[in-house]
Parts: sequence; C-alpha cells; structure tokens
Amino acid sequence: MNDNTVNEQGRLYPWVVVGLLWVVAMLNYMDRQMLATMRPSMQLDIRELESATNFGRLMAIFLWIYGCMSPVSGIVADRFNRKWLIVGSLFVWSGVTFSMGYATTFDQLYWLRAIMGVSEALYIPAGLALIADFHTARTRSLAIGIHMTGLYMGQALGGFGATVAESYSWPAAFQGFGIAGLVYAVVLSFFLREFNRDSLPPNESDGPLTTDRIPLTKGLGLLLANTSFWVILFYYAIPSLPGWATKNWLPTLFATNLNIDMATAGPLSTITIAISSFLGVIFGGILSDRWVQTNIRGRMYTSAIGLSLTIPSLLLIGFGNSLIHVVGAALCFGFGYGMFDANNMPILCQFVSSRHRATAYGIMNMTGVFAGALITNWLGKSMDSGQLGSDFAMLSGIVLVALLVQLYFLRPTVNDFVATEK
Repeated sequence: MNDNTVNEQGRLYPWVVVGLLWVVAMLNYMDRQMLATMRPSMQLDIRELESATNFGRLMAIFLWIYGCMSPVSGIVADRFNRKWLIVGSLFVWSGVTFSMGYATTFDQLYWLRAIMGVSEALYIPAGLALIADFHTARTRSLAIGIHMTGLYMGQALGGFGATVAESYSWPAAFQGFGIAGLVYAVVLSFFLREFNRDSLPPNESDGPLTTDRIPLTKGLGLLLANTSFWVILFYYAIPSLPGWATKNWLPTLFATNLNIDMATAGPLSTITIAISSFLGVIFGGILSDRWVQTNIRGRMYTSAIGLSLTIPSLLLIGFGNSLIHVVGAALCFGFGYGMFDANNMPILCQFVSSRHRATAYGIMNMTGVFAGALITNWLGKSMDSGQLGSDFAMLSGIVLVALLVQLYFLRPTVNDFVATEK
C-alpha cells in the first residue's frame, strides 16, 4: 500500500476509522474485564463464585472459546466485509453483557461467557487489519497504538465494575454497559466504512480481494509456510502469559499484597495499568514509525525495549508488598507492554501481505489467548494455594526467552510486505 492509495480513501478518514474503532475496542475490553472485579458482589448471589478455582474456570471459558474462534474470525475478515463483521460482533457481545445482568446461576454465567468469547473474537483481527489497510508505514504503529489505548481504557473502566456493583448492584452494571454497546453498534453502522481493497496496487493485491481469488487452503498454506510468521507467533504468545495474568488476576494480587478491599484494588490496579499502557503505546507508536524510516528493524527494537521493561516489573509485582513497589512495578509493566502491543500488527505487516493479515493476526490471537487461558487457570490454583505472587514473578523468565528469540531470528527487509503469489 502507498500514500496514493490512502489519498484515494481520504486523508482524514483513516484517523476517523481509528476513532470509531477506539470506542469498539474500549467496549470490547470493558465488557469482558468488569467481571474480574465484581466477584465479591456476585458471590453473595451466586455461591459457586466463592471458589477461586471456579472463578478461574469462568474467566478461562471465555479465553478458550475466544481463542478457538480467532483464526476463524481472521479468515472471515480477509474474505468478507469487515465493517459488518465489526458491527455485528459489537451488537452480539453487548447483548450478552446485558443478559448477564439477569443471570442467577453459575451455569448461566458460564454459557454467556462462552457466547461472549465467540462474538468478541470476531472483532480484533478485522479491526486491526482495517486500520493497517487505511494507514501506511509512516503512521501505522501510531494508529494501532491509539486504537490499543481503547483496550486499556476499557480495562480501566472495567475496574469500576466493583464500584458500580457496590453502589447499585452487579446486575445494573452489566445491564448499563450492555445497553451502551447496543446503541453504539447502531451508530457505528452509519459511520464506519470498509477499505476499498480493489484500490491496492496490482503487485500487492493481485486483483480484487474476493473469495474466488483467494482459495482458503492456498492462503493458509502460504501463511504457515512462512518461517518468520512462526517466530512472530512465538514472540506474541509468550508475553501474552503475563499480559492476561495482569488483566484477570492483578486486582486480586493488589488486594492480597496491599491488604485492601476489591472495591479499591480493582480501580487502582486497572487504572495503573491503563494509564501506563496508554503512554507506552503512544510513545512506542511514534518511536517505531520514526525509527523504521531509518532502520528496517526499528519496529523490532522498539518492541524489544518495551518487553524488556516487563521483566523486572513482574518480579516486583509478584514480591512487592508496599504501595510504591506494587504500583511502580505495574506502571513500568504497563508502559513496556504498551510499546510491545503497539508494534505487533505493524511487525506482522513487514512479513505478511495485506491479503492474509487478518488471518495471521487471528492465529496469533488464538495462541495468545490459549496462553491466557492456561495462565488464568493456573493462577486460580495459585491463589487457592497462596502462591499467586511468586508465580507472577516466575513469568519474567519466559518473557526473557521470547525477547531473545525475537532479536535473533526476526530480520525484516521491507516496511510493507508485498505479495507475489498468483
């Protein structure tokens, strides 16, 4: 894709797309995250939630379903209209969130979380691929980074689920946020539009990106035969372990290590991560977009710097027992993880053509989420056995391995990978 292609789409609209999808990203994470902080209120009505293991199962079912659906959603996004895929996904998961306010049993919550996993999985590959198409290499990391701040804002607002539940009720929290998403889905249907993929240069698109021009088995075969994609897959999956661990268990760890109630620990932990991640993705996006203009590995180095910051952070998060230690470590983790997050899709664009990026990111999302499901279950058991902090700290070692693999094996030669297959 070149600047002329973007000019055909309009100079301002690529940033309008980022703004529109920012709200979707916020709702995506807010609706899934607030359950993590409302457990104390919900267990008064649903006794099965008193067990941390059961709560881990409830969080993990979302991740397993979400992970299984991610490659499917990527394939669908590469072959069909992404606008309506995004709008439909938002409408369904918002309806599920609204319905969770009426759940009265653990089984009902369990199945609703499973349905949410299906609907939310349809969004991320389509949304990121759409933004990547609208933006060139000069603005891609910043655009992706700004979009990622929506995820962090949703994570932060999800932390207020416990506050809303305490002030009103947990059903009211689910119902209110669900209605907000349903209304925005209608608004989005009027303003979001699909990128004109037929306008891509012939040597990149090989003609219109229609289903009869991209056989499914051929597309997957080309992608899976790409050695660099497997390295990216590993590099993305390993940091997902602490990434999901902080999303699902950091409020509990804050409450335990600092001896505070969940109504305070929930907002404190999620806002700490959200603010620092917000700064990290913006800084990482700007640095990456500038660095890659003079050094083709600039995106890799930016991502590596960010990931290296998470290693000492995990040690302090796990073993710290003072407000300064724990909050300071969380701030450092969020900033570093934000730099990493802002560059995953832009790095992918250096090795995978636009016609397969949603599929590629869907597979990446699956591996990351499966890693998240494993760590969520494992940390649930760690919580019950009193080892949550030490197991958090242990994650720093495997992050170091992923960092070394990325630096040694990933060697891009272009800013935008151009397809040559016919």
